[in-house]
Amino acid sequence: MRVSGIFRRFMEEAPVPVMVRTLIERVFNPETLDKWFEETAENQYTKDLLFSSVFEMMSLVVCKIQPSINSAYQTQKEKISVSIKSVYNKLKGLESRTSAELVRYSAIESEALIKELGGGIENPLPGYRIKILDGNCLEASEHRIKELRELTAGALPGKSLVVLDPVLRIILDVYPCEDGHAQERSLLSEIEKSVHAKDVWIGDRNFCVVKFICDIDNKGAFFIIREHANLPYEIIEPDVKYIGTSDTGEVYEQLIEVVDDQGKRHRYRRIIVKLLEETRDGDKEIYILTNLPSEEVSAIKIAEQYRGRWKIETVFQELTRDFNSEINALGYPKAALFGFSVTLVVYNQLSIMKAAMQNVHGEEVVEKQISEYYIANEISGTHIGMKIAIPEKEWKRFRNMSNRQISQFLIELAGMMKLYKYKKHTRGPKKKVIKKQFDKNVPHVSTAKILAMRKM
Repeated sequence: MRVSGIFRRFMEEAPVPVMVRTLIERVFNPETLDKWFEETAENQYTKDLLFSSVFEMMSLVVCKIQPSINSAYQTQKEKISVSIKSVYNKLKGLESRTSAELVRYSAIESEALIKELGGGIENPLPGYRIKILDGNCLEASEHRIKELRELTAGALPGKSLVVLDPVLRIILDVYPCEDGHAQERSLLSEIEKSVHAKDVWIGDRNFCVVKFICDIDNKGAFFIIREHANLPYEIIEPDVKYIGTSDTGEVYEQLIEVVDDQGKRHRYRRIIVKLLEETRDGDKEIYILTNLPSEEVSAIKIAEQYRGRWKIETVFQELTRDFNSEINALGYPKAALFGFSVTLVVYNQLSIMKAAMQNVHGEEVVEKQISEYYIANEISGTHIGMKIAIPEKEWKRFRNMSNRQISQFLIELAGMMKLYKYKKHTRGPKKKVIKKQFDKNVPHVSTAKILAMRKM
């Protein structure tokens, strides 16, 4: 591709930010976003402030390019003909449904590009689509809202259920809830609408609800869910069958029956893992329920897949560490949930980039050696300079490119990456904590004298 000299310099020295901007221009350019918003929003409409402008400001904050919405607004003020108050009013009124649909839209676009790039990991359950389900509660916000100022309690702006495809490494769905105290189970009725045949839903015991697991079964889909103590069932096989040993312990199996609301009986497998090490809750055994056929998926494989559920927890940790996924200054639930949803969109963009890196450098390098922290750091550190140096017209060419053309350009950029700049540094074993000496008569010491004693 023919580009200007300054564009080529950025490609060679900072390929990751160029990848990000390329993908934003291809998938989330203003024309596409505003058209999408007009087709998606139910109650809100565009008057003076475009949705694309709101998305851009939130993206700057999420990627730590700007510290706040207000500072992001200052950088965009010349092209946004509204006040900062109008921006905050727009944010606090954004429908939660719009935030959810934005993540779904990004998932569809991301999946197509990742498949074009040949990315993702090998599916451990061939023929099935794995979906890991987990909840995320936004941390307490600042007490900026008038009604919160006299309260000492933490103000929870909302929570969400998130669905991860661990094979493609993308967030497929988010189900936002504005009530920060709502139970995760109260959102399951929304998830049931997205269950498809041959899905395999993996979740913890909070999702072990008769209606949910039976509805999955009725739709020709499957589940691997940890048993909840309150689940009513009947044991069909009193004697458990020893299956073998997994990495976490000995594995046993028995059959149980669950009766749904319609009186229909469902026969499921109950996998028992006698753990080598107790869980953090002190459990010595865990019980996993599944309706996967035993002739296709062994009990040991099911135990391994349940353990892989922690991948989604890792995603949440990475988003909190590397990005501004929970913006404490956004107290209104709709605004806070939109910020979290934009972070999930950014995660999907990173997954496309990982697919390009995998195409060039291999899966093992991407999985074990590339650090998301250094990637995020380069994005935030280079964005402003790149925006000043490269005119808008040079980016517009990417808007109408096909998935194949974009993929080829991403692969070219991935080949320019200096991998040592993004190398992951794994932490070594923790050292024993040394008990500190305290003498109330010696509150301060001279560092120079202490170091001099070392030589002696």
